Formats: sequence, structure tokens, C-alpha cells
Amino acid sequence: MGSVAAVSHRVLVVDDDPTVSDVVRRYLEQDGCQVRLVGDGLAALAAVNLEMPDIVILDLMMPGIGGLEVCRRLRRQSPELPVVMLTALGEESDRVVGLEVGADDYVTKPFSPRELVLRVRSVLRRSVSPAVPPSSATIVDGDLSADTGRRIARLGDQVLPLTGREFELLVFLMRHPARAWSRAELLDKVWGWQFGDHSTVTVHVRRLREKIEADPASPRRILTAWGVGYRYERVSGDV
Repeated sequence: MGSVAAVSHRVLVVDDDPTVSDVVRRYLEQDGCQVRLVGDGLAALAAVNLEMPDIVILDLMMPGIGGLEVCRRLRRQSPELPVVMLTALGEESDRVVGLEVGADDYVTKPFSPRELVLRVRSVLRRSVSPAVPPSSATIVDGDLSADTGRRIARLGDQVLPLTGREFELLVFLMRHPARAWSRAELLDKVWGWQFGDHSTVTVHVRRLREKIEADPASPRRILTAWGVGYRYERVSGDV
């Protein structure tokens, strides 16, 4: 397998099953990553404080502090840190809750290590700041702005604590206002997946609304296009 990039990415794997951890480590190292293994939530938080990884692979079910709480704390500490969550097969509610608390992606157990590596590549690729010319780096709609070069979104004077996926979704919608996008199209355009669980998009839209809308229940910007998906409506008339 080829490397995700010229640099060696630091991956923190958090799983209390040593067999799973070892298999994941071997596949990621073959892909050119530096891998650190920890077996519980407290060790994960300590490892992140000691040295910030490029991505965290986080098991949902662990003794002590579970994966959901670890993800919540990581999000408060480092909103941009990518997190891929490992969940049990068939537990859709667990996957949705994982996305709700800030996971960028998930892989269900049992999983193919190759699939996990591909998901990690995808998340890492989209977490890297793109090279955007200064003249077109910032998208503005009224009091909402997204600086695509620095990957910072603001609402008024407040910096929004967006995850990487939330930022990518916001930028994509702001760049394509007034057009209705299906969940499948957004999954393809923003996540780069040709197939997948559409609830991923639904949850990210809900989280994004909570951060940019004055009333998430009656959104002004990210609207539901009934029978289709979602569309972005500018609050400023300027294009």
C-alpha cells in the first residue's frame, strides 16, 4: 500500500483489545504512519496532551471512560483533531451518537483493516489545509465567514468550533448556494464516498446548524429541501 502523503502521520489508536490494536498498527505502519497504542480513555487523553497526533482511532466501548466521553473531551480541547470511531456491527444508534459528539467518521466491527486505512487516508487528506489563493480564500455571507486557507469559520466576532468535516461541509454549501443537494451527493462531494450511511450527512448538518443558526429548529441558512436533501440560502444578497 502507498503512503497517504510524503510525511509520516502520527496516529493514536485507542482500543482495549490488544489483538485488534496490533492488527491496526501493522496495517497503518505499512501505510507509512507512526502509530501509538493505548488501551483506555484516560491513557488516550494523556497521550494527546503529551503529543498531539494527526488523527485518533477511537473504540466506542472501553472500560472506564468510554469512547463517547473521550471524543467529547477531545472536541472541547482540539476541535480540528480528526477522530475515526470504531463501533459494533449493526448498532446504528451508537454510530449516530458517535457522529453527534464529534467523530469525523466511523468503521464498524468486524472491519477490514484495508478499509480502515482508506478511511484514515480520506480523513487525513481532508484535514490538510488546501492551498487557496488569498483573493479567493474567504467566503462571506453576512456575519458568517469561512477562511478556507486558515480553515477558520467565524460568526460575527466568534470563531466557530467546527470539526474538519463540519468545516468542509459548510464551505461546500456556501460555495454552492440555492442548489438542493441530496445526502448521497453530499456524501460524495464532501466525504469522497460513493456509498455509505446517509445518517452521517444528517448528523453533520444538525451539528452545523447548532453552531451557525440562531434557531437551529428554524434555520435561515442550511434549509431542508424536502424529498431531496439540503440547500444553502444566503442571508446576504451579495454574491
